[in-house]
Amino acid sequence: MNCNWGTELWDQFDNLEKHTSWGIDFLERYIKFIKERADIELSYAKQIRSLSKKYHPKRSREDESRYTWCLAFVATLQQLNDVAIHREELAESLNTQIICELMRYIQELKAERKTHFQDGRRAQQHIESSWKQLESSKRRFERDCKEAERAQHVSDRIDLDKTDGEKRCSLKARQTAQQKQQAAEESRKDYMTSLNQFNQDQHQHYRTLVPVIYQRIQDMEERRIERIAEAMRSATDAERKVLPVVSRCLDAMMDAAESIQPRMDTRQVVEVYKSGFDPPGDVEFEDYSATMKRSISESSYLDNRTEGRRHSRKLWPFIRKNKLLTLLSSPRQPPPPPPTSPSRGGITSSPQSPPPTSKEPITQRLNDLMTSGSRTRKQCLRSLKRGLSLKLGSGPADCSHLSPEQRRKKLQNRINNINEEIQREREQRDALLKMREVYERSPQMGDPSSLEPRLEEVKQSLQQLEDELRRNQAWLLEVDSRLSDHSRRQSGGCGLNSQGTTPGSSCLKQLDSRSPASRESPDGSYTEDSSAELHFKSRSSEFDDDFDDEEPLPSIGTCKSLYPFQGQNEGTLSMVEGELLSVVEEDKGDGWTRVRRNLEEEGYVPTSYIKVFLDSSAKGFVQSSRLV
Repeated sequence: MNCNWGTELWDQFDNLEKHTSWGIDFLERYIKFIKERADIELSYAKQIRSLSKKYHPKRSREDESRYTWCLAFVATLQQLNDVAIHREELAESLNTQIICELMRYIQELKAERKTHFQDGRRAQQHIESSWKQLESSKRRFERDCKEAERAQHVSDRIDLDKTDGEKRCSLKARQTAQQKQQAAEESRKDYMTSLNQFNQDQHQHYRTLVPVIYQRIQDMEERRIERIAEAMRSATDAERKVLPVVSRCLDAMMDAAESIQPRMDTRQVVEVYKSGFDPPGDVEFEDYSATMKRSISESSYLDNRTEGRRHSRKLWPFIRKNKLLTLLSSPRQPPPPPPTSPSRGGITSSPQSPPPTSKEPITQRLNDLMTSGSRTRKQCLRSLKRGLSLKLGSGPADCSHLSPEQRRKKLQNRINNINEEIQREREQRDALLKMREVYERSPQMGDPSSLEPRLEEVKQSLQQLEDELRRNQAWLLEVDSRLSDHSRRQSGGCGLNSQGTTPGSSCLKQLDSRSPASRESPDGSYTEDSSAELHFKSRSSEFDDDFDDEEPLPSIGTCKSLYPFQGQNEGTLSMVEGELLSVVEEDKGDGWTRVRRNLEEEGYVPTSYIKVFLDSSAKGFVQSSRLV
């Protein structure tokens, strides 16, 4: 249906003005709607990204990269982050393709509407002025006609009643009537002219000007509505482009959930924590009526070096002892007694033996921590940290401190890493050799001799890596052979002999021969708790992170060694006779004093082996030692 505002709405100028104004207001509201929607998309993307970052692993932990459920959760977080990225792209598309374009268009629309309605108002004013002119000429013509009629009536009456004295008045009245008739005739002509002009203006206004102006307004309104439709299509299309990507992300999340394998994760737990030891054997009956030596099973965890202790103590898996307190305390063994004869230094005074242990050093440190002030509390925390660092030092190179299964895995990982390093070094060596050949063929490109130092360095590095590889392969072969022997004995009925030995006694001897001292638990029972050690190492690293910016524990004095001491236990410090050391912590009643050498080495020494100078006496000792 063809609809023209110029013909259909020729008398609705004011309503058209209100309608177009409301249309512009609607467009502004739609722009505000799109803007708020883009803000919502940005806020949603920001919150999703923050959520993904919050629950994403802070660092690559081996535990989280080992299990399928951890990997699935990490993949879900990554896909969720991708969803946030695409939501941000949607918001950016709404801002650039819709909001900015509509803002520019609405400014143009307002200017165009103003122009069209100004033209309409001018046409309206013109027709109104023409109408006023017509009304003015009409009223003047009407007035002149009435006056001419009245003058003619007066003239006729005088002619009927005329006398000698009235003849002169009749002539004057006739002249006045003629003048009024002439004026009325002129007014009629002016009225006719004004009427013709108004009819022409009105025809032009309603047949030409108004249809053209209103048609332009109608075209403007249709373009506005079409622009709104285009903006809606663009918003929907932008949303439609994001939906397939979001759908792929959801599919990836579903695939990650489907990739979780509970049976594989439970097997992985076995691979991680399997020690390779046998369970403890049966505990034999102890007849206290006769002297009988208790036999120990081959696979038992009891320490075979603690025969003098009570036999009724619990096996180590059932001992509930605070490992942290044991690790942070000073060495468990009492300090060795000082030599009875004078040393080479001519010192005749025999140091007193340390007092009996009355309180654990860690207990004393915890009591100091709870009852001291803030500054002393910080020193106590530093002491706890350093005690943990001393106890959790690096293990032997052959990983003999680990259980057989864990040792095999550790060595295998080390061999794999060494092979990767060897491959990289070989590739670098081959590249250097090719470069040297190029230099030899084209001397202008470089000096071949300049590559010799680097080649020699790479060769030495390769030699060291190959030696390290051979050592680790030998250790791995040893572990594999022992594990295979252990599995054969276990499958062949290990411990079911008829010679009166407990089950698994040979297995215990073999395990004890591997690391007789490294597998002794702090309370003397046989232990292998690599998971606890790894746990405490991680806790130690977290504890160290809190004190990375701390200064070293201040020295409270100095000491001079009276006798040489060989620190063989972990956490002790070896010293020679007459050596000057810094005292870090006094004896807490257990016979051990913590000392430091050159701000790097720190450990415990027997208190009876040193002579301590604290506070002001330290300065005098240092000065006297310099004079000597």
